[in-house]
Amino acid sequence: MFSIGQLSKATGVKVPTIRYYEEIGLLPPPGRNAGNQRRYGQDGMDALGFIKHARDLGFPLEDIKVMMSIEGQLGEDCSEVHRIAEAQLSAVRARIARLEQLAGELERITHLCGHGQGGECKVLAALGDHGQCEGEHS
Repeated sequence: MFSIGQLSKATGVKVPTIRYYEEIGLLPPPGRNAGNQRRYGQDGMDALGFIKHARDLGFPLEDIKVMMSIEGQLGEDCSEVHRIAEAQLSAVRARIARLEQLAGELERITHLCGHGQGGECKVLAALGDHGQCEGEHS
């Protein structure tokens, strides 16, 4: 059996976050010892590891809850999990495209500048006037 602190240390998930996951039903309520301290079994450790990995990959908590409800059902059709993973991949690709667009615009405006060598700061001017931007990034 693991204390909440041991679970936190083993998974890298902070104690308040573990409590939050319990509160919203992602983690089942743990057992309690005689001193009323939380005690988790290996299933709690495994579930928290699953949640942490899914969060590291950017999955929203609602999607994780759906995947966890399917994960333990042998023979269950995985089409819903596949749909969720495909949607997450699409969202990540969209964020990457947006970040590449932002990087391009930032690179462009930093090259306008004389690197602090006097005169008007072109970076501040570009930031102050959205009309100087070449692309949409809002």
